[in-house]
Amino acid sequence: MRARVWQSWPALAAEPALQAYQDEAPAAFEEPDCAPANPDLLLRYGRYLTGQRGLSANTRRIYLDDLATFLGYCRREGLTLDDMDRQLLSGYVAHLATVGRTDGPRPAGYARVSIVRKLTALRTFYKFLVQEGRFETTPVPSARSFPVKLAKTLPTFLGKNETARLLAAPDTGNPSGLRDRAILEVLYACGVRLAEIEGMNLEDVYVERREILVRGKGNKERWTLFGEPAADALGDYLQDGRPHLSGTSKAGEPLFVNRYGGRLSRRSIEKVVRGYAASAGLKAGIHTHTLRHSFASHMLEGDADLRVIQELLGHSNVATTQIYTHITKREARRAYMNFHPLAASSTDDGKSFDGELRDGESADDVSAERPVVSGEGG
Repeated sequence: MRARVWQSWPALAAEPALQAYQDEAPAAFEEPDCAPANPDLLLRYGRYLTGQRGLSANTRRIYLDDLATFLGYCRREGLTLDDMDRQLLSGYVAHLATVGRTDGPRPAGYARVSIVRKLTALRTFYKFLVQEGRFETTPVPSARSFPVKLAKTLPTFLGKNETARLLAAPDTGNPSGLRDRAILEVLYACGVRLAEIEGMNLEDVYVERREILVRGKGNKERWTLFGEPAADALGDYLQDGRPHLSGTSKAGEPLFVNRYGGRLSRRSIEKVVRGYAASAGLKAGIHTHTLRHSFASHMLEGDADLRVIQELLGHSNVATTQIYTHITKREARRAYMNFHPLAASSTDDGKSFDGELRDGESADDVSAERPVVSGEGG
């Protein structure tokens, strides 16, 4: 029975989280009323995420992973989908915050941002159930009536000198080095997401026009621009690097390839960034999104219009882009306290009220002449 159930929905059988859920509770899948979700329903939900919601394969995987967490909780607590109410949701959030994570040596709680994401995925699932006719209205309390407060954190970014050191780190004397330099240049010059650079194909890049067609969240397309350094890096890679890694250059083939000629994976791209960050002597924790944050922050420091940055980043809401205005204001305050002759806490050794400058950062990176972007609330 168990094998036959999985054969009936191969599109979801490969989802790791749902596979683990089924392995944990095979009997639940043989008794749909206790599952608490039967395979056919989950199959339709997967199609709903792709077809109606227009989610990318990666986002769909995350939603299904988050759903599997909820289904596992319901099974262990003896609950069904129809039991959803404020009390159930409170219990689920408490579970997530304390012992929800089981991927480590011992159970631990999820970070608040992960809990919010899982609740978003859960609300999406119940909206689907309304569409299926299982409920007249969703029983899940709204985010407004059931808030999970998040600590406000600002994204980290590199100083300009740090960025220069990172971009200069690859050894361009070999094909892999040419590829890696092009990856770093595109990440910083275009501010693209990890999934976006992974999905780039050869026909998406127009080196002469210095443009790249990017497919973002929800398969939305946008054009990103790049300057001379990125154009040189891409040109060198396409001419002298990629032909040695992949013998063909046909339309539909990936832009960045591994040594076997296949598409370079997200994990490999992350490894490229981390490796060169370490060799450049940068602080720990540098990843692809750090370069996206650096792109936006440096654009704002150059007094670029916020709406332009929003368009280049592919943000659907300008409020998402506005987080970078807070970063530049923070850095302006840091620069003032460090360098203004009348600032009470400025010292000769470059220390200020909040300690040392960032690792590897020079005075050039937080110059007192750094502009504060106006027009965003003060």
